[in-house]
Amino acid sequence: MRSTQIRSTFLDFFTSRGHRQVPSSPLIPSDPTLLLANAGMNQFKPYFLGEVTPEYPRATTIQKCARTSDIDNVGRTNRHATFFEMMGNFSFGDYFKADAIAFAWELLTEGYNLEKDRLWITVYEDDDEAEQLWRKIGVPADRIQRLGMEDNYWSMGVPGPCGPCSEVNYDRGPAFGREGGPAVDGERYMEIWNLVFMQYQRGEGDKKGNFPILGELAQQSIDTGLGLDRLAAILQGVENVCTTDLLLPTLKTVQELAGRDYPGNGEQKVSFQVVTEHARSIAYLIADGVLPAKDGRGYVLRRLMRRAIRHARLLGIDGPVLPAATASVVSNLGNVWPELNAQSALIEQVVTAEEESFTRTLTQGTRLLDAAITHTRTGGSTSLAGDTAFELHDTYGFPIELTIEAARDAGLTVDEDRFATLLTEQQQRAKAGGKAKTAEALRRQDAYRELSARHGRTDFVGYDRLTTEATVLGLISDGAVVPGADQGSTVELVLDRSPFYAESGGQVGDTGTIRTSAGAVLKVLDTRLGLEGFHIHTVRVIGGEIRCGQAAEAVVDGGRRNAVARSHSATHVLHAMLRRTLGDHARQHGSLVDAGRLRFDFAHFSAVDLTQLAAIEALVNDHLLDDPEVRIWHATRADAEAAGATALFGEKYGDHVRIVDIGDFSRELCGGTHVGHGSNAGPVRILGEASIGSNLRRIEALTGRDALSYYDTERRLLEELSTLLGTRPKDAPEALRKRLDALTTAQQELGRLKDAELRDQAQRLAASARAITGGRVITEKLTGLSPEDLRRLVAETTALLYDGRAIVVLGSEHQGKALLAAGITHALHEAGTQASQILSTAARAVGGGAGGKGAIASAGGRRAESLDEALAIAAQQAARQLRDR
Repeated sequence: MRSTQIRSTFLDFFTSRGHRQVPSSPLIPSDPTLLLANAGMNQFKPYFLGEVTPEYPRATTIQKCARTSDIDNVGRTNRHATFFEMMGNFSFGDYFKADAIAFAWELLTEGYNLEKDRLWITVYEDDDEAEQLWRKIGVPADRIQRLGMEDNYWSMGVPGPCGPCSEVNYDRGPAFGREGGPAVDGERYMEIWNLVFMQYQRGEGDKKGNFPILGELAQQSIDTGLGLDRLAAILQGVENVCTTDLLLPTLKTVQELAGRDYPGNGEQKVSFQVVTEHARSIAYLIADGVLPAKDGRGYVLRRLMRRAIRHARLLGIDGPVLPAATASVVSNLGNVWPELNAQSALIEQVVTAEEESFTRTLTQGTRLLDAAITHTRTGGSTSLAGDTAFELHDTYGFPIELTIEAARDAGLTVDEDRFATLLTEQQQRAKAGGKAKTAEALRRQDAYRELSARHGRTDFVGYDRLTTEATVLGLISDGAVVPGADQGSTVELVLDRSPFYAESGGQVGDTGTIRTSAGAVLKVLDTRLGLEGFHIHTVRVIGGEIRCGQAAEAVVDGGRRNAVARSHSATHVLHAMLRRTLGDHARQHGSLVDAGRLRFDFAHFSAVDLTQLAAIEALVNDHLLDDPEVRIWHATRADAEAAGATALFGEKYGDHVRIVDIGDFSRELCGGTHVGHGSNAGPVRILGEASIGSNLRRIEALTGRDALSYYDTERRLLEELSTLLGTRPKDAPEALRKRLDALTTAQQELGRLKDAELRDQAQRLAASARAITGGRVITEKLTGLSPEDLRRLVAETTALLYDGRAIVVLGSEHQGKALLAAGITHALHEAGTQASQILSTAARAVGGGAGGKGAIASAGGRRAESLDEALAIAAQQAARQLRDR
């Protein structure tokens, strides 16, 4: 059974049993506690917690998931992967254990025709009910095993929903391992389906993974996950996930690049599987908007890419591997996941640039490692320092595995204990910072949940009006719900209805004023979403006292809102024109939509030059001047995308979406505020563009009045410049160019004159050299020389005395400071004299020090009045050097 049929069989089974088919959410989750979507239930978390009432009691999905917790097992087992499709069915307070177990058994044994006697079940050690349900359905007691919390209790790894689970495992036969069930051998008895009985809410865990149960959820629910990769391996009769139809085309591509066949075992097998499996993860992550970075989800992507490249090198693939490997992923799976096809150009650009960059890193790291190995051997040690290995890893991105391998080839070991200590310390520092932020976010989330459970979602009325009557439902201070706040306090406030737009989709939150019936006056500093559909207003109490339950009038700052709306509509038009000019890959990867200004991040592989920027700006303004209508409509997401609407990277959309059309050239899914017609948004003035990461560019621009003010400033500057140049504004550039050319010519002439003057002065000084015991000496105080000119004059004079034994010491006052310079001839330098020796004592006389190695030295200090004294000291030192040498 091919993977396409496995998917359709699953979805058809559950939709025929009353489940709503819900699209996969992006790999970039909306949950701030998660780095990447790692389970099918992520997008339904608000339903499990009771924060949001679901539109349907049952759902089924095929969710894209990324997990790197088992990254080291990829290739070393037959079942582990960093990306997988999780087929799931969910119940939100509808059915529970009995139905979930019955559904799973029926689908596996009848839908997929798996042999009943090869299915083994594990249940949580205290879950008598689950075991009885499995026995009732026909599973014998000797194929049901009880396991502990580590194996049969599920949570997301962070505070949130959790519960006991029951896993269905398939016995692959003696060739895969020992008898005894999944408790004995996870390779032979491969877990394929996990049924989570979502009953509880967990708190923050400790270092050992233990966590408190905070209580029962508002309703009992079901969350299941059936791994497509693992089921495909079983149904297709292949050894591991890389030889299913999901990954076999990519594996064949890697074989072609390596020029060798995929082996049945050994380290090369591991490398083949790592490159193959990681290529799929890489393609999906980039398609969903993740780009390589030094931290966060971008670092996860970079780590996968570097790991794949390293294993490709172990296979003998010296050239690029990721462009071809990810292209095979797109070709194989793009018909199922259209985002792969849509972002194929971007995927190719990102992996190509990253592989080129990492190849340079490997080259540089290898040179540094070779030097470290030589140093270690020279010092008589047999172990490369852990600090060196860590520096190579941390500073240069050089993998520790390569360091160990290279050291082994050189007959050395690596102090891995010290490396592990340094790595752990670094991780703990990062974790401590992240943990503090997470703890604060979780406290606030708990407060939001408390108020949301009590009052429900915020009724947002801001699309139609900028003012409304409302009631204060709750106040939050330092992450806790409070009954009130006094004048001068800054708190978070919740209203039953609000005209304030909450920050999302790049658009900043509204500001304004709230006045209560009791006379309190609040300045709204910001508005954002605390939970889905739940608005949080950050306010400062500037008058009176605010208490929960008070009636209030909420008023948005209309001028600012209008300026933001202009920027948002302009952003849509800019997006459309960038894709038209640069190519369809130049899609939005982030934005800031603010009053009078915008910032727009987009994918592109090179700088956008000034000519292109000017053309893009002209296109944007031309389209706005045509005054296209801005039309807003609603549809299902499927219908919107079929109509050509652009969905943005990382944004979460429901089944029904809001679409913004600007003329016939821009159509985007968008929940933001906009102007009514294009001409209301302009003009747009692009300030410039720059790189913000690999294959990621940023444009900044002004809109509306701010753009006009900028144009006016530029006009005034041009007028002032024209006046200074004595010409008309349109002739100013040419006039300035001529002045600069003339200035350059004059500076060159002055330079020639100065050179001639210095040569003449050197001739005069050389002729004035005084003969003393052991040679000749020149000491003289000059005026009007800069430090550079003084050194040049010393060098010129010394060169004229090259054949003899001579010392030149010159001094000058410059900008209130004393300057000294000394030069010695070749004969003295060869005899071991350093010019700095002449000035060391003299420099202290002027309050400074001497510097320079070899035949020329200089010194300086703040005490210009002591310059004569310093020259006298230098003359004495020069005489001593000549006499002694």
